[in-house]
Amino acid sequence: MTSNERAHSIITDSLINEYKQNGAVCIRQLLTNNEIDLLRQGIDENLAHPSPRFKIASLPDDTGRFVEDFCTWEKNPYYKQFIYESPCAAVAGLFMKSSISRLYHDHLLVKEANTKQITPWHQDQPYYNIEGNQTCSFWIPVDPVSRYSTLEFIAGSHREGHWLMPRTFMNSEAKWFPEGTLEEIPDIEADRDAFPIIGWSVEPGDVIAFHMLTLHGARGTMANKGRRRVFSVRFLGDDIKHSPRTWITSPDFSDITQEIKPGAPMDHPRFPIIWKASQ
Repeated sequence: MTSNERAHSIITDSLINEYKQNGAVCIRQLLTNNEIDLLRQGIDENLAHPSPRFKIASLPDDTGRFVEDFCTWEKNPYYKQFIYESPCAAVAGLFMKSSISRLYHDHLLVKEANTKQITPWHQDQPYYNIEGNQTCSFWIPVDPVSRYSTLEFIAGSHREGHWLMPRTFMNSEAKWFPEGTLEEIPDIEADRDAFPIIGWSVEPGDVIAFHMLTLHGARGTMANKGRRRVFSVRFLGDDIKHSPRTWITSPDFSDITQEIKPGAPMDHPRFPIIWKASQ
């Protein structure tokens, strides 16, 4: 069975509707052991040869360590093979109801055991240089992740389509939009029961897919649960257009800002089309 056939066999109308309604779904055992091994090799390669975008996203006194890296697929053969050969691009196309899945970027997230640093509640799209609604991100663990340490979502928070204030994760700085120009993210942790929080404990092979406007966040890791290595890959659909910013986006695409016209599709070698509906 090809990866495209696997995607069509696993992604039911029910899952597509769940993605549309909740903005996040868990797909059990989408990936094979070989695909997970490929990502483990890619993560090892990434950590051994970090890019200039690599950053430590936890404080020096943290009992663990949280590191991130972005946009390394072009130099990481394991990531590249996974992106082109796994069913993720086809799954994204089905969820987005798009005729294409265009790669946006990859993202490494590693929290070592006993990391206290949280990933604050946020939307992804306000940090980016794109406009449109057809988006799909994948959060792919290569280690078992408990319900406590998994990525959590506010079900349906993507549906209104409005952007909330993006802030830096370490010090809550408003680097991207001036203070007061966007609605603030509510204090979800102050009253978790007031929000429709969803999340799943996951095993290697499971994949979480979500819309780039769905509010999400994650707690730290526990000492007895080991490290949490995650590969994330993000795809764009038919209606996504370039929206250059006057600030540095996260990740930073300022080196190619002048190469794509404002309002044009993200047609650039950095953002290849990985899947087409006709495949």
